[in-house]
Amino acid sequence: MRGRVVAVVVAIVLAVVGGVLLTGYVSGADQRALAGMKATTVLVVVEPIAEGTPAVDLAAMVAVEELPAVAVAPGAVDDLESLAGMVSTVALEPGEQVLAARFADPASLLPAGEVALPAGHQRLSLLISPERIAGGRVEAGEKVGVYVSLTEPNRTHAILHKVPVVRVQGGVVPVASDDGAAAGGPVPEGDVMLTLAVTSADAEQIVFGLEHGSVWLTIEPDDVDTNGTRVVTGTQTEPEESVFQ
Repeated sequence: MRGRVVAVVVAIVLAVVGGVLLTGYVSGADQRALAGMKATTVLVVVEPIAEGTPAVDLAAMVAVEELPAVAVAPGAVDDLESLAGMVSTVALEPGEQVLAARFADPASLLPAGEVALPAGHQRLSLLISPERIAGGRVEAGEKVGVYVSLTEPNRTHAILHKVPVVRVQGGVVPVASDDGAAAGGPVPEGDVMLTLAVTSADAEQIVFGLEHGSVWLTIEPDDVDTNGTRVVTGTQTEPEESVFQ
């Protein structure tokens, strides 16, 4: 008799505990479901975005939408400020959420040995023999002075200063000796392809010099003194002015 009573009591206790646990689970599930349905703000693409597009240019290509939290992809962003200074690494299509993982610092996307193009500039490449650019020992990120010599009449002038070098192909890298010091290295035999960052006006002058004369480049440190240059004619110097006027 006593055993039956104990069994009944245990059954009742288990039923009560089970009911409490079930109620808690259902309540938690309801809360999780409600949390998943909570509206969350996210940026969505509304116009096609090409690979390499700066985030600063996306204002007209994206829109703010509210989606259920369960529908928001990991890494989705809700404002463009979080992508400041970045560019898209892939093409984006309308309907896609804007994900932080699809944007990166443009400098991190450049090929090895190339630096970012300054804003407002364009690339201009020129093939030049090593002796006309410090023996070909120039690196991306350095700045150069551009000197042009023309004939009829003969004249030479420094037309540009501190032009950024964004890429170098060819040339010679100094060879390190056993003690770590830079050795002279071999004499370069091939030409050097330099890509410079220039404005349209700068490009005109360089191209003119290449087509109608000869061009020499110097490596210009930030502290170099570029004052006092003149148009050199061989017999006299003239006040500084463009050699193409």
